[in-house]
This record gives sequence, structure tokens and C-alpha cells, in this order.
Amino acid sequence: MLCSSLPPLFFFLLIPSVLSFPLFSSDNLTLYGDAFFSHKAITLTTHQPTCSSSSIGRAFFIYPLRFLDPQTNSTASFFSRFSFSILSSPSCPSGEGLAFLIASSTHFPALSMGLPQPSPNSTSFLAVEFDTNFDPSLGDINDNHVALDVNSASSFASVDAFSRGIDLKSGKLITAWVEYRHAIKMLSVWLAYSSTRPSTPILVSQIDLSERLEDFMHVGFTASNGKGSSDYLVHHWQFTTFGHDSRSMDVIDEGDCFLCYEGDSTDFGHGSNMRVNERKKKIKEMALGLGGLTAFVVSVLAAMIVVCVFLTRKKGVVRKNMEQRQSCGTQTSKVPTRLSLSEIKSATMGFNRDRLVGEGASAKVYKGYLPFGGDVAVKRFQRQKDLNCLHNPFATEFATMVGYLRHKNLVQLKGWCCEGKELVLVYEFLPNGSLNKVLHRNFNSSMVLSWRQRENIVLGVAAALIYLHEECERQIIHRDVKSCNIMLDADFNAKLGDFGLAEVYEHSCSRREATIPAGTMGYLAPEYVYSGVPTVKSDVYSFGVVVLEVGSGRKPVEDDGSVVVDYVWSLWEKGKLIEGADPRLMGKYDAVDMERMLLVGLLCVHPDQSKRPTVREAARMLNKEAALPLLPPVKPRLRIRPISPQTHHVLGDCLNTDEPPYFTPRSHFY
Repeated sequence: MLCSSLPPLFFFLLIPSVLSFPLFSSDNLTLYGDAFFSHKAITLTTHQPTCSSSSIGRAFFIYPLRFLDPQTNSTASFFSRFSFSILSSPSCPSGEGLAFLIASSTHFPALSMGLPQPSPNSTSFLAVEFDTNFDPSLGDINDNHVALDVNSASSFASVDAFSRGIDLKSGKLITAWVEYRHAIKMLSVWLAYSSTRPSTPILVSQIDLSERLEDFMHVGFTASNGKGSSDYLVHHWQFTTFGHDSRSMDVIDEGDCFLCYEGDSTDFGHGSNMRVNERKKKIKEMALGLGGLTAFVVSVLAAMIVVCVFLTRKKGVVRKNMEQRQSCGTQTSKVPTRLSLSEIKSATMGFNRDRLVGEGASAKVYKGYLPFGGDVAVKRFQRQKDLNCLHNPFATEFATMVGYLRHKNLVQLKGWCCEGKELVLVYEFLPNGSLNKVLHRNFNSSMVLSWRQRENIVLGVAAALIYLHEECERQIIHRDVKSCNIMLDADFNAKLGDFGLAEVYEHSCSRREATIPAGTMGYLAPEYVYSGVPTVKSDVYSFGVVVLEVGSGRKPVEDDGSVVVDYVWSLWEKGKLIEGADPRLMGKYDAVDMERMLLVGLLCVHPDQSKRPTVREAARMLNKEAALPLLPPVKPRLRIRPISPQTHHVLGDCLNTDEPPYFTPRSHFY
């Protein structure tokens, strides 16, 4: 146990730091406001003479901990486990709630739950709140929810605790686990009445805390009663930070990658400090055990029956409102389930080759069956010894898929497995496979995709991209939109999948960094190939290739080397665009609609990205809700001019002097 004689300098190093308080001591903690030690726990608030008398209390560890490395701008990953109970007064409304708090200061004006009040020089903070008061002005969903707050009392993400069978005001001992993994920029919260961590978190939010936290932060708890009256007790607390220097901590391990953990272990890096701590600190949770207090809890439970009846009636409305909140950082109770390797092997008959339905550069996909989930697609990632876990397809895809809400045109993640050397994602199974196989397989005429099916597929992909580009709180650029990654369900509805290359941005104006261009030739925008900077317009180009592919039935790059983009442009220049229609349709399509689809495809693959529409604008054109802009009579010639030296390179095979040159910094990708 850490004590007050420990030098503060110890906590200024960005190395693993472990705090564990099974028995709280004044040597380790500083209490503020109404907080006090009682019954081998911290009581943060006190009962007041009247229900309108406010009580606020806080408890912080005595030293600040270092969370941010200013040289690398990377935040330490951390894990916290604590148990608490909330005892409400039968004669007063419930208090505002309790929050696990990481703050840059311990002295600040307070708002709800004693959280810092925003101001020009306000305290930076991160809070996981256990809210027992419904305050519409703060965007609360009900009076029994778990939420994430970042520098604001208005929640960044929230979820109804009732949906997981947890009543925060029941008086029962509740255990919470809070975990942030910087490698995948994801914060997760688990909640249970027992001391065993559930397989599925109650709240998952994708967030980069390096932009939110300061170098040194204080860690602790805060609670307040507001106009109610409740006792907020913290019984046990464990907190651990993990730094990023792999020389002092083996955090990038072949069996970990900041994603794997066994049972309730918090040994992310397999370091000896954590193993010793786990063996020493696994103790039995303390019961309240006092006769008078037990009677009080019973009376509270009786009073809560009336409240539960009321909340049950409201539950359907709350859930409906939650489903309508389309925010990438918010995760509802429909989060992926962690599966054991034995369950995965049983589902796929030991990864039997007869179950193999797809294979890519980084993973193989098997058809599987789960007793509780039916048919599923099991994506088994290849493990490479020298793979950088911070930039691998499994970590990227898992973080992206679990970080945003469900959408009918996105392939849904059902579960995942990270055990030993196996990295597996489990998706819903879509019986008609990929668009690529359906579109380009040698079919009889009776098995060719109909015109209506093709229109529906293109609009489905558009809906998915509109959601990712515009409707998410954090914009997602897919970077690998192609027919192989578009799956078809039993009714041939399109669902976009494979987020192994996806880039997530805090907002649409975020600065894009140059990367190695990734994707498939034939689908890559010319400026992206040249600069290595992905944008929504590079996704639009890939979408345009898919549109041309669906309309013409041709591959992006045919076996003879001909490119579908050049082929359709040549037909446009000759005034014979309709001849680009897939001959296997045998004329069973509306000629005007077919020309419209091919024209929209050409607009999306315009060499100059500034001339391309957004996916939303393209969808409106396809739906005849917007007019088609005029295309130039010949394919524009794109000039890409580097800053230095004073030369320029030309892409394309036709020159139109009316078109301005396209400027971009030179890179080694050209």
C-alpha cells in the first residue's frame, strides 16, 4: 500500500503506477467537503436536515499522476476497479449521483455531482458518472444511467443501467471497472453486482484522451446530493496506469496488443508488479453488516418498488430515444460479446477449410454457427511476429466497429475473441456473400442481379457512407470501399464492412496526416495515391468506381488491363454512354436511369476532387432529387504539381486547358 512518506517524484515518471485501497487510510487520500471515513469506506455525502440542503464531497489520491507524455503526445492507458453503494433516503428524492473523476485540479467550483464548472480557465477532467438524478438540462436519459463526461457536465456518451439489470439506487454493493486503452483510443465501463467482471461492457466509447487530458491529473471520486438526499459510499478502489515505454514495460506483447485480458485480470503488460498486486489484493468484498443499516436498506428497497414500476413504464420511451441518438462515440447495450476460443473453434469446426468463405491479406473468413447467435461470419486475423499492435487491422477494425452505433447498411459486429495467439471478430452472416462475387461470377441470365437490385445496392452503400462521413460525431473515412467489402443479405440489401483500414477523425475539419496509400488499385483516387492523405473525397472516388462497376458489370481492372473508369469516360466522349450498361441485363432496365447511374459514377470519379459531389449529393442525384451537373465533353487531365522542385506531373490521357491544375505536396508515394 502506498503511504504519505512515498516521494511525489515517483508519480512523475511515465511508468506503471498502482494504487490499491482495500482499506482506506488518511495517509493515502485527501478528503474535501462533506466526505469522511466510515465503516472502512469513504462516505462522500451526508444526510441533511432538509431535502433542499446540498451536500458535496470528494476524495482524491494525495499525489497527481502523470497521464500525458508531452514528447509523444500519448496518454497513458489506465484501469480502475472500485466498489460502491448508494443509499437513498425514503423521505427525500435521490441525490445527483457519484462519479469517478480524473481532474487537473482538486479545487474548483462545482456543478452536478460536484464536477468542475466550465469556465475560460476551467479544470480539465474526465468523469465516469453513476447518475441517480434526471436533469433534462444536462441531456440525462433517465435517473439511473452510466455516462462519460469530458470537460462538461453534459454527457459525451451514456447508457441506461436498467438495460443491464443494474439499479444504482438499490443499496446493493456494485462493482465497476473503468478501462482506457490508448492504443485503440477506447474507454470501456463494466458494471455488476458481483466481483466478477462481465464479458460485455455496459458502455464503450471511442475517444482520444491525448487531446483532453493534461500532463498531470488527480484521481478520485466526487458526489453530491443537490436537492435530494443519498449516502454515496466507496468501499474498495484499485487504480493502475500503464506508460508507453516498452523498454520499462512490455505493453506491446504478442498475446496482448492492449486488447486481450484473461477473466478479471488487469495485467495488460504482463508486468511483475501487476501480477504480485493481483495475488495480494484479491480479497473478499466487505459487507455492510450493521443491523440498523440493513433495516434502512430494506426500507429503501421497499420505497424503490414504486419507483421501479414508474421507470419500467418509461423504459420503452427511453430506449427509443437512445436508438435515435446517432453518435459515433455512444454505445448502447447492443455491444459485441467476448467469446472464448473454444466457442469459436466449435462454431467453425476447428477453422475447418470447408467452412472458409473468404480470404484477404490480413484475415480469413469462416462460416460458423453459434447456439445463441445462429449463423455468423468468423474473421480470423493472421498473427505476425513483428506486427505493430498499434497499427494492425484487428485493432483498427475492432476499435472502429465497437465505437459507433448500429446502421442497417453496415455489417454488424456480434462478438470477438482475443485468446492466446488468436485474434477473431465475429460478424453477422450475410448469405449472398460479397457484391464482387455476385456481380462478376459466371451466371446464367436468370441469376444476374436485376436493375432494381442494383439500384438498391448502390443506394445502400451510399447510405452507409453518408452515415460515416456526416452523421457520426467522429467522422470515419473507410479507405477501402470496393465490391469485395460490400456484403449482401438474403434480400440483396447492401452492407458495408471491413474497417481494417478505416481512419477516425474527431470532426470533419481535423487535420489529415499523410499515410502510405492503402486500398485496392482501380478504386484509389489519384490525389490519394500521390499524397497519401485520405479524405471523404477519396472515399467518394471509390464509391464512384463501385457505381460504374454495378452499372456496367465490368471489373475495376479487367484481366486485359482495361480500367472501368477509362472505359466509361471513353463512351461518354463518344456520346454512347448507354452502351456501358451491363449486357447481361439484356436491356431490362430504364435507359434514362441507367445513364443517370453511369453519369453519377463519372462525377464521383472526376480527376479533380473539388468537382466530385459528396456521397449525400450523389444519392440525391440517383434518387432524382437533384439535377445532374454538366460533365466536360472529355475526361479532364489532372495536373499534380509538387511544391518543390518546380516541375509538375500529369495524370490522365486527355488535356482540357479550361481545367485548373491540382496542387498537392510532393511525397515519396508517387
